[in-house]
Amino acid sequence: MPDPAVPPSPPVPLTALLAREDLALRRIAGPAAEDTAIHWVHTSEMADPYPYLLGGELLLSAGVHIPEGVLGDTAADGAAAAYFDSYVARIVAAGGAALGFGLAPVHDTVPPALVAACDTHGLPLLEVPPQTTFSGIARAVWQLMAQARLAELRRVTEAQQSLASAAARPDPVPSVLRRLARRVDGRAVLYGPDGTRIAEAGSTPATAPANPAGAAADPADADDPAGAALDALARVVRPGRAGAPASATDTVAGVHLAAYALGAGGGFVLGVAAARREPGDHTIASVAAVLLSLLTGEHHSGAGAARSSALVRLLLGAPPAEVAPLLGTGDRLVVHARPDAQAADPVAASALGAALGSPLVDLADDVVRVLVPADRAPEPQPGWTLGVSAPAAAPDWPAADAQAARALARARATRSPLVRHGARTALADLVPDADAAAHASALLAPIAAAPALTETLRTWLSLHGSWDRTAVALGVHRNTVRQRIARCAALLETDLDDPDVRMELWFALGRAPRTAGQ
Repeated sequence: MPDPAVPPSPPVPLTALLAREDLALRRIAGPAAEDTAIHWVHTSEMADPYPYLLGGELLLSAGVHIPEGVLGDTAADGAAAAYFDSYVARIVAAGGAALGFGLAPVHDTVPPALVAACDTHGLPLLEVPPQTTFSGIARAVWQLMAQARLAELRRVTEAQQSLASAAARPDPVPSVLRRLARRVDGRAVLYGPDGTRIAEAGSTPATAPANPAGAAADPADADDPAGAALDALARVVRPGRAGAPASATDTVAGVHLAAYALGAGGGFVLGVAAARREPGDHTIASVAAVLLSLLTGEHHSGAGAARSSALVRLLLGAPPAEVAPLLGTGDRLVVHARPDAQAADPVAASALGAALGSPLVDLADDVVRVLVPADRAPEPQPGWTLGVSAPAAAPDWPAADAQAARALARARATRSPLVRHGARTALADLVPDADAAAHASALLAPIAAAPALTETLRTWLSLHGSWDRTAVALGVHRNTVRQRIARCAALLETDLDDPDVRMELWFALGRAPRTAGQ
C-alpha cells in the first residue's frame, strides 16, 4: 500500500467519525477502526477509483458504478464476488483508508459480496444511512481535523511557553531538557562536541529486548538498545561532519528517536527518545533545539564577552572598524533573509542564524540580517528567501549590506531561494577606481538627486528590463516602474533600449557612491 501524500492537517481517527451520533455510521466489515486514520474524503462512482485516489481517503459511493445485472437474480454465480473483489482490491492498492456505502437512492442494503470483499482485503466498510449525506460526512471530517489542529497548536504553544520559561531559570540547560522530556513523555539528551552525554532528563521508553535478525549483539547496548541507537543517531547530525543533515529520525525497538544539530557552531546535539510520535513533537523539539543553541552558543564563552564589549564600544562612540576585530578575524558575508510565509519573530531569526552558523543576527522590520564568516557558504534554507553579499572586510560591510539587499530583491523577483551577489566584472578591473567613480557621477548626475529613480533603474537593469519582476522586487506597481524608467530615460537623454547604453549605465551604477536609503 503506498504512503498517502497527506495534507498538513492532522488525520481523523475513524473511531471519532463513528462516534458522531448525527452521522449514524456503522462499521459492518473490515478491521477494527482504532488503527484507521482518515486524511481526506472523496466521493466517486467510478468502477475503478484507483487513478483518482491519493491514499488515506474515506471513499464514499452509492453503488451507481455497479453494472446492471451483477446483483440481479439472473446474475451468473460468482459475478458479484469477482466484481467487488476487484473493486475493493483497487481501493486498497491505491491506499484508501475506508469505504462508505450509501443506502440511498440506488440500493436498500449493502451488497453481501462487497462486505465479503472488504473482510478479505482488510478494508473498513461503513454503512451510510439514507438520512446522512456525503457532504455531511465530509463536513464532519473537516470539523474533526480543525479540532485536532487547534489542539495541536495549543499543545505546541503551551510547550513553547514552558520551554522559554525553563530557559530563564538559573539552571537553564537541565531545565529545558526536563521540560522537553515531560512534553514528549520520553527522554532528552544533550551531547557535547565529543559525542558524550553531558546532560539528560527523563527515561527511555521500554524497548523490545531482541536485536534484528542477523544483527551482531553488543553487550554494552543490550540493556538499552534505543539509547545506543540515539547515541549513533547523534553522530550522524553532529555539526562539522561533512554532509551532516540538520536533523535525523529513526525507530529502534518500538522507540521513536530524533536528533537535532544545535546551530551554535560548537558541535552540540539534542537527542530525543519517545514511545510515540505525536503531531507537534517535531516542532516542540525544534524549539528546544533553538533554545539550547542559544544556551550553549558562543555568547557563553569568551567570544560572547567580546561581542558584548563590541556593542558597548559602539554605543559609546567607537568607530566600527575599531570594534570589528572583537567579532573575530577574517572577512564576513552579509545575508538578508525574508520568510516565505508569516513575518519573522525573534525565535525564527535566531534559528536562521543558527542554521547559517552565526549568532550575529538582526531582526529589522520584515528582513533578518545575519553577519556570517566568509568561509561558511550559506545554503538555501526551507521557508526563507536569501540574498548573500560578496565577502567584505569590516570597512566595507555597509556596501556588503547593500549588495545583500539587492540580491534579496532579485531572489524574490525571480522566485529563487537564494541569490548571491555576483563577482566584480573584468571591465571594472580595467578602469581605475577614481576614474570610474568620476565617470559614474557625471553620467548619473541627472538622476542622482532622486534615489527612487536610481534604485529603480538599478533593479530594472539587473532583471533584464522586466517590468513585473522589478515591480515585485521593489514592492511597487508595474506602472510605477514604467513611469520611473521613462523619467530616467528623459533625464538621462538616452535610449534605454540600446544594449550599449544599458551596459554603460550598469557599470556606472556599480561604481557610483551610494546615497542614504539605497
